[in-house]
Amino acid sequence: MTFTRRQFLTSTGLAVVAVALPNVALAQKPPVYAERGIAVDGTDVVAYFKEAEPVAGSANFTHQWQGAIWQFKSAENRNDFRDNPTKYAPQYGGYCAYAVSQGYTASTVPHAWKIVDGKLYLNYSRRIQRRWELDIAGRIAAGDRNWPDVLDR
Repeated sequence: MTFTRRQFLTSTGLAVVAVALPNVALAQKPPVYAERGIAVDGTDVVAYFKEAEPVAGSANFTHQWQGAIWQFKSAENRNDFRDNPTKYAPQYGGYCAYAVSQGYTASTVPHAWKIVDGKLYLNYSRRIQRRWELDIAGRIAAGDRNWPDVLDR
């Protein structure tokens, strides 16, 4: 699970350390949201484009990219991703698009998704996705401004 910096510092007791040692930087988050090293909870990101729904990937069809293992339902989808990963990979490394627009990172779920102008965006939940959809253009503009610097927060 990905936390905001405040949540992380509070939950781990590092707030005192952060105050006492302001020049100590926390480790940067990975460029791809990947629980246990598996991107997008093992969902086949190519299927969002081809089938217009989230489809579970398989450990039989994988590709390593950006430090994560991506899973696919078929060799064809894996090969499509391998040949053009930036076409299919979710924006903001698969972190929640709403959270990135607000200046922090959060995990995502496969069923809270939207393709806008040929790009895949994921959100923390359907409830958060509805909030993001109130101003998609504004949220994308803010997310683009915050990415990838938000990984350092």
